Amino acid sequence: MTHLLIAIIMGAVEGLTEFAPVSSTGHLILAGELLHFTNDTAKTFDVIIQLGSIMAVVVLYWKRLWSLFGFYRNEPKNGPEHLNLLHIIIGGIPAGILGILLHDFIKKYLFSYQSVLVALVVGGILMIIAERITSQRSGMGTKELSYKQAFVIGLFQIFSIWSGFSRSGSTIAGGLIAGVERKTAAEFSFILAVPMMIGASGIDFVKSLKFLHASDIPLFVTGFVAAFVVAMLAIVFFLKLLRRFTLVPFAIYRFILAAVFAAFILL
Repeated sequence: MTHLLIAIIMGAVEGLTEFAPVSSTGHLILAGELLHFTNDTAKTFDVIIQLGSIMAVVVLYWKRLWSLFGFYRNEPKNGPEHLNLLHIIIGGIPAGILGILLHDFIKKYLFSYQSVLVALVVGGILMIIAERITSQRSGMGTKELSYKQAFVIGLFQIFSIWSGFSRSGSTIAGGLIAGVERKTAAEFSFILAVPMMIGASGIDFVKSLKFLHASDIPLFVTGFVAAFVVAMLAIVFFLKLLRRFTLVPFAIYRFILAAVFAAFILL
């Protein structure tokens, strides 16, 4: 299989799974093993395609992002109506601090197959609990995100530093538990991911510079574009799904993926 085809497949996997609550890390590890793409170049490639996914959020939510700095304040009514920069800062502080302090520990101990397998199951259970709590207090969701709710979502985002847990899964579940309407929780999760992922990917990118070679540029560009295009489509599709379904089907999928992961490890 050619490297460019591998780049397209891996980029598509990243784009499909980064913002759905199913763990992009778990999927990338499995895909990388199946495609025999696990060398040092692959580690740098994973960083590049994550930036492609983030760029999709920037393009889709550019007005919302600009509004954080005082531009385009006339926001649509189907999202976080009073979202501002302080929400993002409050939501990003818990995971941001721990991510910086524990970066080396996370890379060393929380990226193993076994760790990802457990995170898939625990994350799925959290999503089911969040939906259960929400169903018992219908009507408490709100489209006006408070600072307290942003902080609660930020606390749940701490789980996302555990690879396999899923950033969107932890933050959307946290939003539901905090009383935020499901679609609003998802959109806030996407926007909150921009500074968090740029920061985390930036650190990884700097540490991966020694593995970069000019000959790898076509590979990186192809993967970046694939992740960007697929992520844009996946975000729109995922938000439509949330209007019809809860997080429970995604939790069940996580359990199935964990079973596949376990079989893969044993084999």
